[in-house]
Amino acid sequence: MSYRFMRVLVFFDLPTETLEDKRGYRKFRKLLIKNGFLMMQESVYCRMLLTPTAGKTVLDIIRKNRPKHGIVQVMSITEKQFASMEFITGENHSEVIDNDERLIIL
Repeated sequence: MSYRFMRVLVFFDLPTETLEDKRGYRKFRKLLIKNGFLMMQESVYCRMLLTPTAGKTVLDIIRKNRPKHGIVQVMSITEKQFASMEFITGENHSEVIDNDERLIIL
């Protein structure tokens, strides 16, 4: 069976001026983390998916739980495109193994 790994990137800019806005921000961020997203940068979260069908499911969850105010953007890319990302300044500091490599010990 062939899998086509892909990534879903979520970019958001949500207001935090009122208590309701702050509550919406926290709720949306917790929803992303609960659904397996990892923070890449502030307000940029990423999740690896095995199939495009799984991506549609994730998009439906995000659409259903979107905040009332602010901007939420979603981009789906292949794992190959994600792997070709270039760090211009800084480097990736993560203790989480977040790639499609598999280890088989016989």
